Amino acid sequence: MIPKRLLSLLLLALLVFPAYLGISAGGNRYKVAACDWMMLKRQKLGSFKLMHELGGDGVEMDMGGLGVRDTFDNKFHHRHFRKLFRETADSLGVLVPSVAMSGFYGQSFLTHHNYKALVEDCLSTMRVMDSKVAYLPLGGIKEDWTKPGPARDELVKRLHVAGVMAEADGLVIGIRTPLDAKENIRLLKEIDSPGIKIYYSFQTALDNHRDIISELKTLGKDRICQIHASNTDGVTLDRDTALDMPKIKETLDKMGWSGWLVVERSRDVKEVRNVKKNFGTNIRYLKEVFQK
Repeated sequence: MIPKRLLSLLLLALLVFPAYLGISAGGNRYKVAACDWMMLKRQKLGSFKLMHELGGDGVEMDMGGLGVRDTFDNKFHHRHFRKLFRETADSLGVLVPSVAMSGFYGQSFLTHHNYKALVEDCLSTMRVMDSKVAYLPLGGIKEDWTKPGPARDELVKRLHVAGVMAEADGLVIGIRTPLDAKENIRLLKEIDSPGIKIYYSFQTALDNHRDIISELKTLGKDRICQIHASNTDGVTLDRDTALDMPKIKETLDKMGWSGWLVVERSRDVKEVRNVKKNFGTNIRYLKEVFQK
C-alpha cells in the first residue's frame, strides 16, 4: 500500500508537471484558431458557429475597421453586443485567444493621435472575451522606424506606454514587425515592457527569405506570445512546401513553447473566397500535426 503522503505527492506531480510543460491538464499544448476578418466574418457572431463547424479551437477577433476614424468600428461599444458575443462563444465552446487591431495594417500606430484610446478600447474588448493577447501589426507606418532616429524613438515610446497599459491588466500586446529575430530582440529591449512581445508570422519570415526554425530558436519561447501559422495566399498549408510544419512543431516542442497557432491566410489562390475549404483544410492540417 502506498503511504498517504507519497500518494499526495504523486497526485500533485501529475497536476503540476503538465502545467510546467505549458500543457493544461486534459488539454493540448497547441490550440488552433483563425482570423475572423480573413474568414469574411469580422466581428460577426457567425464566426463562432463557423469555427465550431470547422473543428477549430478559437477565433482571433478583430476590433473592426479604423479608416480615418478616431475609434475602431467596434460592436463592443454597445453592452448588448458584449453580452451577445460572449454568450454565443461560450455556448459553442469557441475561445477568443486574441483580439486584433488590424486597422493598423493601413493606419499608422506611429502617428495616430488617438493611439492610447485605441489601445484601451482593445484591452476593454479583451477583458469581455477573456482574451490574453492583442495583435498589433505595424504595417501602416510610412516612416522608416527600423533604424535609429526620431521615428523609432517615438514608436518605442508609444509601445512602452501600450505595454504598461496591457501589463496592468495581466495582458500582452503582440507586435508584428518586418524585423529579423535579432532586431526584434533589440526592439523589445528598447521598449522595456513585459506587456509587449512578438506576434510571430511565418509569412513575414518567408517573404523576407528567413529561416523560420532559426528565428524561432533565436527569439526563444518567452518572447513569442502567439503565432500566425500560415503563408501568403497560394496553396493551403497541407500543400505548402515552404513550410515544414512537423519540423516547426519539433522545434517549438524543444523550446518548451505552447500556445495558439492562428491561421491568417494560406488560401488556395484559385478559390480565395471558398472560406470553408481553405480554413477547414488549414485547421485540419494544423491539428493533425500539432495535436497528435
